[in-house]
Amino acid sequence: MAHAPQIKIPATYMRGGTSKGMFFSLTDLPEAAQVAGQVRDDILLRVIGSPDPYGKQTDGMGGATSSTSKTVILSKSEQPNHDVDYLFGQVAIDRPFVDWSGNCGNLTAAVGAFAISSGLVDADRILQNGITVVRIWQANIKKTIIAHVPMTNGDVQETGDFELDGVTFPAAEVKVEFMDPADGEGSMFPTGNLVDDLEVPDVGTFKATMINAGIPTIFLNADDMGYSGTELQEAINGDPAALERFETIRAYGAVKMGLISDISEAVARQHTPKVAFVAPAQNYVSSSGKQVFAEDIDLCVRALSMGKLHHAMMGTAAVAIGTAAAIPGTLVNEAAGGSERSEVTFGHPSGTLKVGAEAKKRDGDWTATKAIMSRSARVLMEGWVRIPGDSL
Repeated sequence: MAHAPQIKIPATYMRGGTSKGMFFSLTDLPEAAQVAGQVRDDILLRVIGSPDPYGKQTDGMGGATSSTSKTVILSKSEQPNHDVDYLFGQVAIDRPFVDWSGNCGNLTAAVGAFAISSGLVDADRILQNGITVVRIWQANIKKTIIAHVPMTNGDVQETGDFELDGVTFPAAEVKVEFMDPADGEGSMFPTGNLVDDLEVPDVGTFKATMINAGIPTIFLNADDMGYSGTELQEAINGDPAALERFETIRAYGAVKMGLISDISEAVARQHTPKVAFVAPAQNYVSSSGKQVFAEDIDLCVRALSMGKLHHAMMGTAAVAIGTAAAIPGTLVNEAAGGSERSEVTFGHPSGTLKVGAEAKKRDGDWTATKAIMSRSARVLMEGWVRIPGDSL
């Protein structure tokens, strides 16, 4: 029996923040995959190595976690005053599904560098030395992001001494600004409330702040969930009952936020919304053994992504944390002490992260103008990724 030979597709494997994924220029993809659809999804699934019933993605480029099962497609922007269009696909590990419903804030840190190196940014906008500003159109959520990419002798500067908890080695700092970060149509608080009573049948009723900023996120109080807010991955991910409970809460929260019409639809929308729980600042030891002191942070936050507790913090969820912290009355703001603030430092399983945000009340509704954080990024490998020809 004849089998189709492998095909090769130009690709770059990059780390951005605490995530890594496969980056593609749109025009380098097979022609049938240059438009959204099943062919594109099938190719990306095969590249990453999904679905994998073993949960390892051994026969692909994925790393068997939500942070390492990611794909990015970039093209010259079709939007005025933007350099590059950025499309993000979160690849499920155990199912044949690519979720296009949201952004990846961590990989956003690598978008500017890839765009410059791939010729997607006009040469007259690129500095030989200094900081090149890359204007990114995030196509999933239709928002503007500004990346500040360091340059040395005309090349992207990737090495440096900026340290990011959750990433082992230092690198160059990349500042990322999320402009008007409310995600989706309508109010930043889709229920109209800063805090709701979220009723979850057979689970309970929980105080919840549900916000569309960076990425739709449901914030809960750690204490209401029976947690301290200092848990590491194994405490949650090793408890199937806890994971099922969080997923049920996520599904009912998604309905209340208007993201889906029935809880049965949540299984096809794993990437959004996120669920996180917050607690006041306290001492704990991070996953690397680093001591985190209560006096160095404003609050503790733990967040789940694709059904598992994240090893650090998703960049988009950090935007949601910063925005919610800036608004008095939210659970996040209350956990941080209840005062007005333009930035917040929070503890996560791998350490700490600072994020700034600006929020204002206009005509009775809260709006976010900007959120900013520092990440880092670098190329891990570049060349071609190969997949069997019958993947097309």
